Amino acid sequence: MKKLFIYISIFFMLLVPVFSQQQPVFEEYFTDHTMRIDYYHTGDSTQEFIAIDKMYKQGAWAGNPNYLIDHLNNGRYYIKVYDIKSGTLIFSKGFDSYFGEYKTTGLAIKGIKRTFHETALIPYPKNKIRFRIEIRDRKNQLHSLFERKIQPDSLEIHRESLTGGVKVFEILKNGPPHHKVDLAIIAEGYTKKETDKLKADLNRIKQIFFQQEPYKRFQDRFNINGVFKPSQQIGCDEPRRLIFKNTSIGSSFNSLGSERYLLTEDNRALRDIAAHVPYDALIIMINSKRYGGGGIYNFYCTFTTDNQWHPYLLLHEFGHSFTGLADEYYTSSTAYNDFYPKGVEPLEPNITALVNIENLKWKNLLSKKIQIPTSWEKQDFDQMQSEYQAKRKKINNKIARMSRRGIPNAKIKKIQEESERLSKENARRVNGFLKQSRFNGKVGAFQGAGYSSEGLYRPMVDCIMFTRGKKPYCRVCESAIVQIIKIYTE
Repeated sequence: MKKLFIYISIFFMLLVPVFSQQQPVFEEYFTDHTMRIDYYHTGDSTQEFIAIDKMYKQGAWAGNPNYLIDHLNNGRYYIKVYDIKSGTLIFSKGFDSYFGEYKTTGLAIKGIKRTFHETALIPYPKNKIRFRIEIRDRKNQLHSLFERKIQPDSLEIHRESLTGGVKVFEILKNGPPHHKVDLAIIAEGYTKKETDKLKADLNRIKQIFFQQEPYKRFQDRFNINGVFKPSQQIGCDEPRRLIFKNTSIGSSFNSLGSERYLLTEDNRALRDIAAHVPYDALIIMINSKRYGGGGIYNFYCTFTTDNQWHPYLLLHEFGHSFTGLADEYYTSSTAYNDFYPKGVEPLEPNITALVNIENLKWKNLLSKKIQIPTSWEKQDFDQMQSEYQAKRKKINNKIARMSRRGIPNAKIKKIQEESERLSKENARRVNGFLKQSRFNGKVGAFQGAGYSSEGLYRPMVDCIMFTRGKKPYCRVCESAIVQIIKIYTE
């Protein structure tokens, strides 16, 4: 009980700076509707541009009217809304985006420009506003990227009825949206004939979600809706295997060229479906047996439903999209280049470059007398993971070749089963190894995080943001999640 009291006290200490900031009065500047601003985000690693696509007036605003200015300082971009008449900042929110990740890839570095469709949601303004999108430089300082004046009664703003053929399943209802975390689970790759499976999957996901702390103790602060537009085919695209499916939002493996990264580029279809409910966060539940997922801060997260790791995928990817947690792993391959510039403190709450050890982000959670940085059994861990990653890559390449050559599914299935067995065995070894660490359960600064073996540090030896399996968020990640839940609900 004494330890629990200490942790709760620390949570409240961490929340004081956020909630003590003065906030605008919602009723003075906004009506209880949502302005949806769709735009195109174009560029490469050195240039990027924004162009408005369409603007909409849609249903009730899901956000907390008491928290309009985002003081978390997370996300590589920021939406900022100013009242034209007074010049007052009346709304802001940090976020990441698909384009923001693309610009760190090899193709973008070569100067190959691409365009992505994105959406900004803001409470519907009463008067003329200045809408701005800001971008961070290499030192994480914000600069204006795009700006436009918007008149709320403009004829440019669409007010048509929502897209048809969408069903909503109420999974959990604890109250009106303004003071709840409103989750919209978008069903992807389910045909009309699979409606019963969809309902069962939604209930199963709800149970998994609320078995995990801190969501478990804050369950009464959540609303959950399943949103379903039937797909023509089951599953999703798998380009390396020459498998393509006609689905409601066009989700695809091999996003940004990464084997298991699973995203959608059809943002307009996604937002048209999601608009049937008020939402603070989007979860895309993909009807597939293959391991895959992704999560982008204040954008959306994805996970597949029928593989052995689906509970981990849901909780890990939601950690990215809801709280802006960083990946703490560093041994798996990614499509990114120099994602975290050397010598610059990352924005995410759960990794650090130790730029300022005296002001470590999680210093209030540090274990007593712990050394910073904290030595751990990294060399042995790295060797174990290196061997596994080499085997996994070999098997995945074999499966892709067999699929492209039209080898019968029965033969491919045997290789896939071997891959799953190998994954499960590696997780068992890794979890056993980390539990035996002399630092297990302690908070320090452990080298290896954010896709980098050196120079970046995570708070604890293990965490669901670090390795696969049934395990908790570390104390630092959990405290960050609690902070976000409170922002939406208090």
